[in-house]
Amino acid sequence: MLMGIVVLVLALAGVVRLLARVARLEHRLQLLEQAQRAPASSVLAAEQTVRVADPAQAPSVAAPPPLPPFMAAAAPAPEPAAPPSASPPAPAPAPASVRSWWATAAGHVRDWFSRGNVPVKVGMLVLLAGVGALLKYLGDQGLLNTPIELKLAGVGAAALATLGFGWHQRLLRPLFALALQGGAIGALLLTVFAAFRLHGLIDALPALLASVLLVAGLCLLAVLQHSRTLAVLGILAGFLAPVWLSTGGGSHVALFSYYALLNLGVLAIAWWRPWRVLNLLGFAFTFGIGTWWGVLDYRPEHYASTQPFVVLFFAFYLLIPLLYARRQPAQAGDRIDGTLVFGTPLVAFGLQAGLLTDAMPLALCALGMAAVYALLAWVFIGRGHYRALAQCWAVLAVGFATLAVPLALSASATASVFALEGAALVWLGLRQQRLLPQLSGGLLQLAAGFAWLVAASDAGGAGIAVLNPVFIGALLLALAGSVSYLCCLRVRHPLTRTYYAWALGWLTLAVGWEIFHFIALVNRADALLVQAVLSAWLAAEAWRRWPLPELRITALAGLLLLLPLMLLQADAHQQPFAGWGGLAWAVVLVAGLRGLHCLRHGSGLISLLAQTTWWLLWATALGLCLWVVVGATALGASWRALAAILPWLLLAGLLQWRWRWMVEPLHEAHADGRSWLQGVVAVVLGCWWLLHLMVRGDAAPLPWLPLLNPLELGLGAALALAVLWFREHHRTLLPARQQAGLAALAVLALLSMAALRAVHHLGGVGWAGVSSSVPGQTSLTLLWSVLGMAGWIVGSRRGNRSLWLAGAVLMAVVLVKLLLVDRGHLGNLLGIASFIGYGLLATVVGYVAPVPPRGRASTSGEPA
Repeated sequence: MLMGIVVLVLALAGVVRLLARVARLEHRLQLLEQAQRAPASSVLAAEQTVRVADPAQAPSVAAPPPLPPFMAAAAPAPEPAAPPSASPPAPAPAPASVRSWWATAAGHVRDWFSRGNVPVKVGMLVLLAGVGALLKYLGDQGLLNTPIELKLAGVGAAALATLGFGWHQRLLRPLFALALQGGAIGALLLTVFAAFRLHGLIDALPALLASVLLVAGLCLLAVLQHSRTLAVLGILAGFLAPVWLSTGGGSHVALFSYYALLNLGVLAIAWWRPWRVLNLLGFAFTFGIGTWWGVLDYRPEHYASTQPFVVLFFAFYLLIPLLYARRQPAQAGDRIDGTLVFGTPLVAFGLQAGLLTDAMPLALCALGMAAVYALLAWVFIGRGHYRALAQCWAVLAVGFATLAVPLALSASATASVFALEGAALVWLGLRQQRLLPQLSGGLLQLAAGFAWLVAASDAGGAGIAVLNPVFIGALLLALAGSVSYLCCLRVRHPLTRTYYAWALGWLTLAVGWEIFHFIALVNRADALLVQAVLSAWLAAEAWRRWPLPELRITALAGLLLLLPLMLLQADAHQQPFAGWGGLAWAVVLVAGLRGLHCLRHGSGLISLLAQTTWWLLWATALGLCLWVVVGATALGASWRALAAILPWLLLAGLLQWRWRWMVEPLHEAHADGRSWLQGVVAVVLGCWWLLHLMVRGDAAPLPWLPLLNPLELGLGAALALAVLWFREHHRTLLPARQQAGLAALAVLALLSMAALRAVHHLGGVGWAGVSSSVPGQTSLTLLWSVLGMAGWIVGSRRGNRSLWLAGAVLMAVVLVKLLLVDRGHLGNLLGIASFIGYGLLATVVGYVAPVPPRGRASTSGEPA
């Protein structure tokens, strides 16, 4: 018990320290007010006295008028003015915001021991401790044989006498008087505690009533003497009284009723004095002890007796910030007590969440709180002194209305409300140039998207097409994103394109949801194709009226999406134009041409890519369609390969000789896109050529004709068009001689494979071993010899030494082949024919085509 008393004394000592510090500040404030009210004549007389005393000094600041006797005794002597120093001024102290709590606490302790009426503060603490120790010692020694009732009565009488003396000294020695009053009431509270808890002399109710009277008296003294410290001491004692007087069997109704009376006192003090620390103490003790009781002892049957107190305490601390703002001076009219303004609804709603078990009552509670805050904001928003507080109430109204939505509505409805509310907040934040509403609006739209995902996962495929909450929710999300985009676009906000992508994504997702849940699997690719091309067309139409770069990018993205969607069509029904694909591609044709026509009014990379994508799309679609259609017939594989490349050959020919047809519909905007498109087509032709160069080929039902079959006609056409494109657009990449050499090698490879195919089809040699067979090797020898002889003859007749040398090199290769490969076939007629044929051709060439002279220019302009 003695330890408890010592701890309580130490706590009261801390409170007394605060009391002295506040009293000192109040005393200084009184001095300043009296100095301002002093007549000007007194000030002038004081100034003249200073000048006569020391006329050589620089003009000094006027001294305040003489203090009254009781203030002169308490006020410290003024310090002499320091002479001016030539040293530079000391650096400014660090701002208070960066000081640590430890430095702040140490400063308070130092101030308590160094300022104010230090002797009386220390004396009261030591006196309380000494009296307590003396009483205990006398009791232990048996020296106090008087009854405990008389002892406590004596202590109480001494405390009352001290209180009266302190009240009498309030004008002469205010700091001393406040310390005496606080210590006296503290001693009376300790006396009541000892009489009830330690000795059982009084019951709980009289002890509580006595404590209430003492606390009320202490608060009254604080208000009358403008002492915040006394008020803090009284509030602390009042809230702690039920704790130290509790026996563990009390009623929560009595406890909360007592706290309601205390909070009514806090409210009354707030009406007269703007003491924020008092409000915070009341808030902390009320909701802290209330929450503690709720966690430990609350039962559902306590609801009816607990709910009114929660509402009452909420009302108390809803009004106290209003009174605090009312008592602020005019120059600080925008100051608010943020802890109470935002902490009260959060704590109160948390308690309601513990009291209310169902979501709907909790939603109604949130909606009711939103209505209260909205009403307060509407009433006080036009009053300049309360504008900041009204804005906080408006934010809380929006927040609790938002919180009521997911508690009362389904996930899809929550997504819709959050989306629209988020767009409204973005608009409001941009209009008022405030960051918080803008961030809140963006976060609300993110929350709406999450709620939509929850609703979509729960909905499955149920509902009616278009008229279902999931689709409508996604549309509202897209609408909210569009509104946010337009608002940001007007002020060129950095998040403009982010909101555009958000809106476009939700619009695409909404339509895609309908397609995947209400259209058959085999037709989904067709529907997605239509969705993509319509999106591109609408974006192009919008760009024609509002030339925004994101609209052109959307149009291009829609066209690019057609390529993978076309492959999905082929996977669904073999080829793009089957089933509903034909109708889908008709829509692509019309909408795509119109979209490109809209893009013709602008130039640049995006327009070129759009036109290039358009022609590549149709070449791919037609090639895929022909490949599937021909493959379904009895025609051979070569016809199928030719059908697949035929649209690309046609496109390459049009690009080469009919470019004017290909610039539509962009017209002049696509004038520079020819090389782009030709390059892509040349790459496609080259890949097809390499893939089909060494295949077997099948011209059924027609007989195989070397060089006149569908495979080799396609290979020849692809090679010719690729060579034309390379020569036209890459003159600087390779010299003309090297380009001719590469083309000659490609032709040699094409003719060599044609010879092997002829041996396979006409000679009956298996394709797997045709290159190592005697007929295959003989055909290659004769072919290469004829080509070498042709190079010799043409080079000699034209005087083109390079061509003549190329023929000679080829003949040398044939000779090496004869010695290394064909020598093993001299035992049969075909091997012998290879040697004889090569010899005769070489002899004829040497007779009719001698080597051209080195220094003679050729007729074709080639160097000798």
